[in-house]
Amino acid sequence: MELKTHKKIDPSLSGEIKELKKNESKVLLKTNPQMSADEEGLVHGGFTFSAADFAAMSAVNDPYVVLTGAEVKFLSPVKVNEEVEFSAKVSEKEGKKAKVEVIGKVGDREVFRGVFKTYSPDRHILSK
Repeated sequence: MELKTHKKIDPSLSGEIKELKKNESKVLLKTNPQMSADEEGLVHGGFTFSAADFAAMSAVNDPYVVLTGAEVKFLSPVKVNEEVEFSAKVSEKEGKKAKVEVIGKVGDREVFRGVFKTYSPDRHILSK
């Protein structure tokens, strides 16, 4: 399946698509030292959230999909050089709205869980 949305995402910052199916995706985030929030090597949560968001958007896979809300939990810290796999699955769809459940894991350890609300307008959100 071809990715139709968020094509300019930088995989070094927001992860790389590893699997793409109808209403599902998997994104792998390879963390690096630039993502560190401190001297201990804690990855800033913004990078984790970004990869989870990218997984959700790619699961919807509409060219103009945008995020309208999210309820997330950071369950365990992510350290520099760990790889986080995000699995996203559309759980509800009503017209142009969708809810996507996303789980992030480092190996067997769950580090992130969230529900992303999306909307897919007829044209780009910045179009006049």
